[in-house]
Amino acid sequence: MSPAVIAYSVVCIFLAAIVRGYSGFGFSLLAVSSLSIVLPLAEVVPSIFILEVAASLHLLPGIWKDIHWRSITLLLAGCLAGTPFGVWLLAHIPAPPMVVGLGIFVMASTFLLWRGFALKTMPNRAATVATGMVSGLFNGAFSTGGPPVILFYFASPAGTIAGRASIIAYFLGTDMIALPLMAREGLVTWDVFIRALIFLPALLAGIWLGARSFKGADPAVFRKWVLLILAGLAMLTTAKGIYVLDK
Repeated sequence: MSPAVIAYSVVCIFLAAIVRGYSGFGFSLLAVSSLSIVLPLAEVVPSIFILEVAASLHLLPGIWKDIHWRSITLLLAGCLAGTPFGVWLLAHIPAPPMVVGLGIFVMASTFLLWRGFALKTMPNRAATVATGMVSGLFNGAFSTGGPPVILFYFASPAGTIAGRASIIAYFLGTDMIALPLMAREGLVTWDVFIRALIFLPALLAGIWLGARSFKGADPAVFRKWVLLILAGLAMLTTAKGIYVLDK
């Protein structure tokens, strides 16, 4: 990487990490979308997975007691089934239509949540596992498996604190599942680790700043920001997929 690319990437990682520290999600999509402008997608995604693991480990001690473990177990079981297919897509098939579809789905779901849609009870086992499978597919393919699970928690009665904590724990589990699969496909190289190491200080600084902002956040304000971030990520995802289709 040239000095200009490194400087640009570090700024993008720092800003994406602030969002991650505050909301518990958003880092991967923001980082992958911005870094893929200057670096190949197959090189960016594995580095972002490594940084995601570092981000989750950094946040884990503070959220451990708030995690909704029953749903996490079922979501990760579904993710384990869906991730290999997503990794295979990343390694072999360009799939911008899937990216556009994900963006449209997230925008529609975010609109429903904004209008007050909410589940009275936690989803049953089948629905929870299915959500994990969809998340695993998109996580392996584009490092953007978060939206289905984010919608799952913020439409459920789990609450903002438990939802954020569970999302952080879920991301750690999904990334630990996906990294060995990426290594098997030859996508994890020494260059990937070196790139992640270069970006690590910016990640930790951004995570710290975002998490500090969350501590004093009002639950209603937090939910509003989560939906705004989701809507922005959905538009970014859709625009990126359309751009690739047009090229």
